[in-house]
Amino acid sequence: MKDLKILVLEDEQRAGEKLLDLIDEMAGDALTDWKRSVAEGIDYLKTHQPDLIFSDIELLDGSSFEIYDRIKPRCPIIFCTAYDKFYLEAFNTNGIAYLLKPYTREQVMEAWQKYQLLFEQNIAPEPAISPALLREFKTLINREQQYKRTFTVKKRDGVFLLKVDEIAYFQAQGDFVVGIDRLGKKHILNYSLSAIEEAIDPKQFFRINRSEIVNIDSILKYDAYTKNRLVITLGRPAVNLYTTNSRTPEFRSWVENQ
Repeated sequence: MKDLKILVLEDEQRAGEKLLDLIDEMAGDALTDWKRSVAEGIDYLKTHQPDLIFSDIELLDGSSFEIYDRIKPRCPIIFCTAYDKFYLEAFNTNGIAYLLKPYTREQVMEAWQKYQLLFEQNIAPEPAISPALLREFKTLINREQQYKRTFTVKKRDGVFLLKVDEIAYFQAQGDFVVGIDRLGKKHILNYSLSAIEEAIDPKQFFRINRSEIVNIDSILKYDAYTKNRLVITLGRPAVNLYTTNSRTPEFRSWVENQ
């Protein structure tokens, strides 16, 4: 499609470059812009009207849904994210596809073909699945989900099993993730934080920011830190952790629904 205008909203360098390469492969004539924050996305959409948006959800300074609340784009959106918790929000905007990282080339191509089918040929998209039906579907999936009970930890004197229940919080530190147990000991885990988030029970653990996931059984209290952020105090080990602006409302809801 000649003169097609595509906006990429992605804060991760590698993920952004990957998307741009795939877009170039799919639509070499497209005019592509890449923004990495909520503020940049809002400024861009104030003066530009893209034909398609590839959108991450967690950006450098908040959630991309903040953009779509402020400015209602008239184009479809293909969501590309590490989180499986935002289906309702995605399809209540202009979402036509929801790709979970690490997505494959084939998955992006399928989403692109769906866009071409629906919009290049001016075919009206099918109605999005109703929120009630989607909630019921996800509940049924979660009932069958078997969450991880242990992580293997390699140490000098052997491979140990670290029980998930004993982990007070997970923390990304550079290129690796550590699980901090209730005695404050750190255990290096051979997983990404996103992979850990997918493997553990969301009723017990919550990702409060880009680098930390907390166990509700370790939370002593929480309080206001700034206008839109919370300070969470863990009892064992004694430590303060902080929510991001975009995660604060969902954290409150998560705690209240326990």
